[in-house]
Amino acid sequence: MGVVLSHAMPPSETPATMTSPQPESTPKEFGVEQMLNLPNVLTFLRLLMIPVYVGLFATPTAGRALAAAGVFCLAAFTDLLDGHIARQRAQVTSIGRLFDPIADKCLVTAGLVLLVQFQRVEAWLAIALIVRELAVTGVRAAAASRGLVMAAGVLGKYKVVLQITAIMLLTLEGAVSLPDFIPFTLHQAGIAALYAALAFSLLSAGQYLRDVRNDLCRRGIG
Repeated sequence: MGVVLSHAMPPSETPATMTSPQPESTPKEFGVEQMLNLPNVLTFLRLLMIPVYVGLFATPTAGRALAAAGVFCLAAFTDLLDGHIARQRAQVTSIGRLFDPIADKCLVTAGLVLLVQFQRVEAWLAIALIVRELAVTGVRAAAASRGLVMAAGVLGKYKVVLQITAIMLLTLEGAVSLPDFIPFTLHQAGIAALYAALAFSLLSAGQYLRDVRNDLCRRGIG
């Protein structure tokens, strides 16, 4: 039986190449070392800083608001840092791709909800921003299920910067006073940044939906 099989082999397939490949015990993306690489650790730290921010800002005295703004700023900085390190060190993993946008959305949502609670942001504005994030996340997940992964566009990055800036300014409202020669307050600056963030949110969402539709049409996927 073994002789018959050996003559049935094509010339390019020797017994060495016919041996079954060794199974990988753990995919690289989900290995312990890869899961706990520096970019992912920074992402997990950002998630852990969210309840710290909420706990500090829940009672928005001047001192606690300053501390909350510092925590929020540090969390936002880890968002910039983890992506840069992951690309530079080739440490992009499935865990990171999953949790990084989740951490970002949780951070921004926590800030918006608290600002609505303290009547620094109108509820409709916060709801519009949050619903946009949920809608795009749903479309992104549906596209990924069909093998389409779309990177964040420039408009989306502007949106994130504006959201973080607005939440920082509104968190500091009442805790920091601007010099008299500045013709606006922290509240006015924060609200303006949030309206700009909403505009970029809608523009980037439309661009993303268009890009997904066009790419799916090119692939013949409906």
